[in-house]
Amino acid sequence: MELTKYGHACVRLEKNGKVLVIDPGAFTEDPVLDGADAILITHQHFDHVDPAKLETAPPGVQIWTCEGVAGELSDVPVKVNVIRHGDDFETAGFRVKVFGEWHAKNHPDMPIVQNVGFLLDDEVFYPGDALTVPEVEVPTLLVPTNAPWLKMSEMVDYLRTVRAARAYSTHDGLLNDNGLGIVDNWLKMESDKQGTDIRRLHVGESVTLS
Repeated sequence: MELTKYGHACVRLEKNGKVLVIDPGAFTEDPVLDGADAILITHQHFDHVDPAKLETAPPGVQIWTCEGVAGELSDVPVKVNVIRHGDDFETAGFRVKVFGEWHAKNHPDMPIVQNVGFLLDDEVFYPGDALTVPEVEVPTLLVPTNAPWLKMSEMVDYLRTVRAARAYSTHDGLLNDNGLGIVDNWLKMESDKQGTDIRRLHVGESVTLS
């Protein structure tokens, strides 16, 4: 399985000629959906889902997401499947388990929206905008490292709770070079402490996972 980092909070996974994309939002540059066979969306915020972008998805692609997102995609000409915490399904050759229900608390005047996390092939866990602990072994964690709802200490606690064999930064597209440098330093400190591969992938960078 090859994992490629796209802008901000989007990743693309490829395996056996199949392509799965997670959270192609407004901060993700095209052509992220080229050749996609399936799209997973964690929640309805614009940096994770862009309906206009989804209209360019290849014919036959399927979207898997929570009810809150599905209700906003009625005009998108692809099949949208509604899933929730505890579901287990297969798409584009990937086995997917769903964990989590709600977005982390953000602005006090903003309602908390639905948010689901995805565990793919028992290998990669993407929590979306939440610090969901799936309570199963997580070989590869995609860890949010910057957000209005997130403190750096919470990110470190999350890494130490999940204890993944490796972890790569996501949700870092709001940072300038100075901020990214701080994230890199914190991730390196935790990598050294845990003796595991914890770091930020640059946009367009890929890693091969077992």
